[in-house]
Amino acid sequence: MSTAVNHFTHGPLTPALAYVMSCIGSMLGLRLTAQAHASRGGSRVRWLLGAAVSIGGTGIWVMHFIAMMGFDIEGTPIRYDVPLTVASAVVAIVVVGTGLFLVSYGGGRVLALLGGGLLTGLGVASMHYLGMYAMNMSAHVSYDRLTVALSVAIAVVAATVALWFTLRVRRPIWIAAAALVMGVAVAGMHYTGMFAMTVTPHHAPAPVPGADALDFLVPLMTVISLITLTMLLMVILSPSEEELHEDAELLARLELRRRTSQQLTYPAPAPRPQPAGRSRRR
Repeated sequence: MSTAVNHFTHGPLTPALAYVMSCIGSMLGLRLTAQAHASRGGSRVRWLLGAAVSIGGTGIWVMHFIAMMGFDIEGTPIRYDVPLTVASAVVAIVVVGTGLFLVSYGGGRVLALLGGGLLTGLGVASMHYLGMYAMNMSAHVSYDRLTVALSVAIAVVAATVALWFTLRVRRPIWIAAAALVMGVAVAGMHYTGMFAMTVTPHHAPAPVPGADALDFLVPLMTVISLITLTMLLMVILSPSEEELHEDAELLARLELRRRTSQQLTYPAPAPRPQPAGRSRRR
């Protein structure tokens, strides 16, 4: 017989905080991709890697486990498998980074966008269910297949829209609006997947291995959040794409003015006239 499952043990605190972290990670990731599009070479790669950590690490993985802080099963302690939980963070960052690189270097082609969205969405769903599999409890967990399929579809659509935003969104006001939409999509995928769960406790509870959430997840989420804040400072101190464009225009105008000044100071010599009555024979 299934036991009581509570997704909101602390009330609206965990879903609200999870949504805020998802929006912050998404906003920073979009800002970093804007910097990447204005850069070339190794600098572009570094900005995209930072965007992968921001969106995949903070916007998705941290959001997932903050929401899990409010997850509780009546009478059943929950522990976390450390290697699997860390692997879920790596999966989130790698798949988001792969999608960003595919779209960024794909020249904005529709095929690259759809392929990157499919790959990233499936990866995000894999991260979610890998994180769920990392939970140890004295109970049997099963999932409704239709709801799981719906959560995967939400993940693919959300990932595709997010990657489209990275190609189109540049201005801060639109980046903020896009981040709010991305936060809703990520949270929607998470809670859809969570409501697919059915938990049946064992008749004879056994000791549960693994790490407690407060001892393991909170420090790990704090480290990723600090990395996000560091990258946020880097973005704030770096010139925006508009500023780089304005600097390029200013340099072009100064170069044009310098060349015009040189031409006025040192005019080109007039051509020498040829002597009259002389012509060339072939």
